Formats: sequence, C-alpha cells, structure tokens
Amino acid sequence: MGGMGFRPCSSGIFLLLLAVMPALGQGTHISAQASSKPQARQTCSPDPGAIADGVYRNSSFAFSYKLPFGWVERTAQMQEGSEPGKSQLLLAVFERPPEAAGDTVNSAVIMAAESVDLYPGLKYAADYFAPLTELTTGKGFKVVNEPYEVSVSGKQMVRGDFTKDAPALSMYQTSLVALAKGCVLSVTFLGVDEDEVDQLIDGLSFSGSTKTTKPKPAAKP
Repeated sequence: MGGMGFRPCSSGIFLLLLAVMPALGQGTHISAQASSKPQARQTCSPDPGAIADGVYRNSSFAFSYKLPFGWVERTAQMQEGSEPGKSQLLLAVFERPPEAAGDTVNSAVIMAAESVDLYPGLKYAADYFAPLTELTTGKGFKVVNEPYEVSVSGKQMVRGDFTKDAPALSMYQTSLVALAKGCVLSVTFLGVDEDEVDQLIDGLSFSGSTKTTKPKPAAKP
C-alpha cells in the first residue's frame, strides 16, 4: 500500500460502509505506484446515478450495475453521511431489508464516491486500502488478499479481499477501488463466500461490457 502514513478525514462513508455490514492468505502485492496514475485535483461532484429496469447507471463514472433479482434498495435511506463535494453514497442494495433479522449473511453491494482531498497524501487507488483495511479488520475481518490490480470490462481497478469467520456465520467482503474525476470510487460486495462475491461482481460493467478479469494471487513457493 505504498507505505502511506495518512489517515482519513471524517467523511461519513467509511462509517456508513462498516455500519451496514456488521452481519457484514497472502496474495500478489502491488505497489501504490503500479495501481493507477496519480489524479489531478478536481471537485468530486459525481452524477448520483439512477436505477431503471433493474440496472443502476452512473454517467460520471461510465458504469452500470445489474441488481440481483429480488434485492432491495436502501440508498436514499442511508445517505445521511453524504456531503456534496466530499462524500456521496451512490448505491446501497441488500438481499433482504437491513432491518429484517435473519440467520444468514445479508449480502450487499455498496457504492460510494469520496473526494480525494479527504485523504491527505492519497495519490493512488491502492493507498485507499490502508485506512480501509484498518477499519475492516477492526470489525473482525481478516485480509485474504492484499490489494492487487484487476480489469473490470477494461477498467483498471484495485481489489482487496477480506473474510470473517464466526461460529454461526462466515462472510466474504471484496472492495474494488479506482480514482476518477477527483473522487475515490469504491464498490464493496459482501457475501457468504468468494464464489457469491464473484457472482455479484459480474453485474458490474464499464463501457457496456460485463466481462470481469480477476488475476489469481501468485502461488506460494
């Protein structure tokens, strides 16, 4: 993660991300310099996007996401921490209503955009995983794969994977991150295991494609 020593400002989205997911190995490590090009400073004011015919579309970041059938959307209800120009919750969808109790993981997809300026010293997408990992592991998750590059329908992103094993409930969480238009775009998926998370990621498409390429971490010698 490039040895960054910055800490996040209070943006609200981090707290939201971890609040909605409480029931929420070594990989190929990449340097921050390899993760993406540094971004020129811009105001983070993305299009909030919209859902039509079961598909969320966002023109600012040129992507779409096909919502799993039967899932519920709670974006508007969970936007209390959003601040225009600083942080914005773009999408929050769940397998079942968050307020509904259940004995299984409430799988979820959370998308957010935060101003790069909220993270002094952040220059590359991989840098974002320093505070993200600190907060996620603080909730009892363990790192499965350190940040590594992936191509999502031609869009270069950085991926990090986490898992949480509990006596009655295990979960898998993956975050995809990219820097664009002065924003940190983060897309986080929560499921029961890696297979479910990969299926959820398949719904994410940049530039009209649905193909996602996930490099496997290097095998241990």
